[in-house]
Amino acid sequence: MYCVYTLKSEKDGTYYTGLSKNVDRRVYEHNKNDTKSTKSKKPWVLVYVEKCESLKHAREREKFWKSGEGRDLRDKIIAGLAHR
Repeated sequence: MYCVYTLKSEKDGTYYTGLSKNVDRRVYEHNKNDTKSTKSKKPWVLVYVEKCESLKHAREREKFWKSGEGRDLRDKIIAGLAHR
């Protein structure tokens, strides 16, 4: 099973969305500097995970979450989780 995940940088508050079969490992790699695109903004905190049925579905969802509509929805979801 693949997952689409969103990380938030504790350094500057920016978000990063990706996909993986092992989210815990990927978060570890992002924070360990193994990922070129995110190493300058670490540490990262996992703020959202969505399970997907297949790699194809995960890629579609990742594309959505990186779109303008997806980013707007992400911000609303994360804001709602923060108020709990």
